[in-house]
Amino acid sequence: MSELTFRIGAFNADTRAVPVTFTSGEIVHKRDVNAVLKADGSYDRAATKARVEEVAMGVAHKIAAGVITVPAPEPVSPEDTAVSE
Repeated sequence: MSELTFRIGAFNADTRAVPVTFTSGEIVHKRDVNAVLKADGSYDRAATKARVEEVAMGVAHKIAAGVITVPAPEPVSPEDTAVSE
């Protein structure tokens, strides 16, 4: 298994979450992760990154176990491959 990396998107105040893209080789797994908020309710970027790192350990385990894989390609219908003259 290749190294797992992640990219954290912008904080969404409505959902109190951040979108995260986890990547390991050809596997790309996207999910929202609950953000960490400070006592005053503001977004805590450093604590959220630490939470995402914890979630990444679970994602890596699921990839290693084969639970998260590269999705199968979409089947192509005959109409999509027809050539018109």
